[in-house]
Amino acid sequence: MTYPRVSLYALMLAAAGIPLYIHLPRFASVNLGVGLGTIGTILLAIRMIDLVQDPALGWAIDRWPHRQVGFAMLAAAGLAVGFPLLFSLEPGPALLFELVGVLVLLFSAYSLGMILLYGRSATLAKDTSPSALMTLASYREAGMLSGVILAAIAPSVFVALGAAGQGYGAFGWFLGGLAAVAAVVTLPIWRRPPVLGDSLSSADLVQSGAFRLLVLALVNSLPVAITSTLFLFFVEDRLQLSGQSGPLLILFFLSAGASVPLWTKLSQKIGPKTTLVIAMPLAILGFVGAAFLASGNLLGFALVCLASGAALGADMVILPAMFSVSLTRAGLKASLAFGIWSFAGKLGLALAAFAVLPVLEHSGFVPGAENTAQALTTLNIAYAIVPCLLKLCAFALVLALPTEGQTS
Repeated sequence: MTYPRVSLYALMLAAAGIPLYIHLPRFASVNLGVGLGTIGTILLAIRMIDLVQDPALGWAIDRWPHRQVGFAMLAAAGLAVGFPLLFSLEPGPALLFELVGVLVLLFSAYSLGMILLYGRSATLAKDTSPSALMTLASYREAGMLSGVILAAIAPSVFVALGAAGQGYGAFGWFLGGLAAVAAVVTLPIWRRPPVLGDSLSSADLVQSGAFRLLVLALVNSLPVAITSTLFLFFVEDRLQLSGQSGPLLILFFLSAGASVPLWTKLSQKIGPKTTLVIAMPLAILGFVGAAFLASGNLLGFALVCLASGAALGADMVILPAMFSVSLTRAGLKASLAFGIWSFAGKLGLALAAFAVLPVLEHSGFVPGAENTAQALTTLNIAYAIVPCLLKLCAFALVLALPTEGQTS
């Protein structure tokens, strides 16, 4: 039952990540009246906290390996408390302070859970072989994608059931309850004896090949971060597909989830690098296709979601597994390394929000309102063209990786 429990803990974390990465900008701007530029600045400021916090959390997990039960439960508790608080916020003079406080709590709990889950790959896998680590990754990412789908559909379901405020209030309580249940059910996996590395330094990261994977992870996270931040705006305002963002998100993540077993098997057969070389062009084609879609083209964007979702499935399962394999082979402490990995991913989100949201605001873009052609063109460039260029950079980094089976 270890792997299904890993999937459940991953599901909890992914369900928490979706509101922070996708729903937050629209909820804060539409429901709370916070400007897009302010949201981008807040997210970047929180990332500056993560600059210190994420590696520190990884260090703490490695420093006290037999406290992993406590770390796992603390992460779940933070999510269980934070989400009901977040989605019950209302406009007022202290709103920004309250919003920052709740977001720090949520991002900290989310970071702790993610670093623990990924940093304990060698502990949770059947053994430390690359094949076993890839199998664990497939279960973990399947859980992640299930959580993403659940979080994508939940607000629409709550609205259909009569929930007010676009369903966000009920959504917050649902996420809190999910975290509490997941904490109880997954408790046994955190009682397994930890498998630890010996040391970790910048020289170790470079020598093991993990550093180049960190750089790849950061660059590769940027296009996903931008499209995640702007997805609801692009669907609702650029494509004028009112009410379709929920089903399209579900389609995107269903495509990613369905692709995970295929990418896993293909990676074990032809190697992770070759698999990424096959998968990444799907995302590039998706960005190009989105850029030229006409308003109202639901079918066209559904095809974009299918292609880019399948590409995301490869990124999610292969890159962390490659990183874990490189650390395990070199006998390095994985939690601190995944603390740095976690920061790299969230830095991508913050840079995306800080870069594109103020530009959109400056162009005159207002979510849910009648926008000028200039504002919508800016949104189109930010959502499709910029991520396409960044993905090409990530693709070049993949081509520069060593031959299959090597990470150094």
